[in-house]
Amino acid sequence: MGTSLHPGGAVSYHPPSPPPQSPVPAPTTSAYRLLRDNLGSIRRVYLRGNRIVRRGDFAQHEETVLLLHGSFQTRNVWEVMEDRLRYDGFGALSFDLGGLLRSFGTRSTQDLAALVAEKIERVCARYDLERIHVLGHSKGGLVARAWIQHHGGHERAKSLITLGTPHHGTPTVLLGMPVEVWGLLTRTPFDRLPDSPLLRRLADDEFPPGIPLVSVYSRADLLCPWPTSVLRPRPGETSLKNVAVKGVGHTALTTDPGVYRVVREELLAAARLWKERAGGQAPADDAAP
Repeated sequence: MGTSLHPGGAVSYHPPSPPPQSPVPAPTTSAYRLLRDNLGSIRRVYLRGNRIVRRGDFAQHEETVLLLHGSFQTRNVWEVMEDRLRYDGFGALSFDLGGLLRSFGTRSTQDLAALVAEKIERVCARYDLERIHVLGHSKGGLVARAWIQHHGGHERAKSLITLGTPHHGTPTVLLGMPVEVWGLLTRTPFDRLPDSPLLRRLADDEFPPGIPLVSVYSRADLLCPWPTSVLRPRPGETSLKNVAVKGVGHTALTTDPGVYRVVREELLAAARLWKERAGGQAPADDAAP
């Protein structure tokens, strides 16, 4: 059984497999599946751009989750994840990060972090929100970290979960530069190279200890090799956590049902933590799927 959060801390139980399910493609070759799971669906993500069905109900839930997509992706990569979160009682929203063709989030990480900071402050003021959870895929996880560590996000974030995020940089961004055309015109991809100034600064500046940071990674991720995603906590840093999943490609991390179960459990754990700090009654433990 699964659990849902409702205003006032009430918890309801229901089957743990919310619709929609992960897209079920027609039979394909192993090579095609490998590419699709890592690069994503051209029809479902790239051709649709940032056109989504807008919903304004995210502030009506006790726990709200902001989803940040990665470079050369669009917010449509989150369609399945958003629907699952809503089904389980979370508020969910995503941002249009602009970029190449106004769609693909190709601006620098720090520029996007500043943009996210502006958008979040407007959203929080309009909907009377104090803190939110953040879920970042690939570069979106770095954008979220930069927002929390360098743009005041520590005063708004309840937790951060990253999926396939190169916390230590990855040389695969160089392979993608001919595809990510914008990379030939700006230094944006270099943010994600190992030992880049951005990554050195993120590593040198301590992540706020009161905000849980969870890195979810897969050995089947070809775009963000798993060692680059593993967090390396300093002595005494207890809020950082790594979770490995099996057989999930880079983009499939946003739709895989097993990954979603991890995300849901970590969100519920963070919600309990903040309720305990506030002296309120924490939501009941989630039952095993």
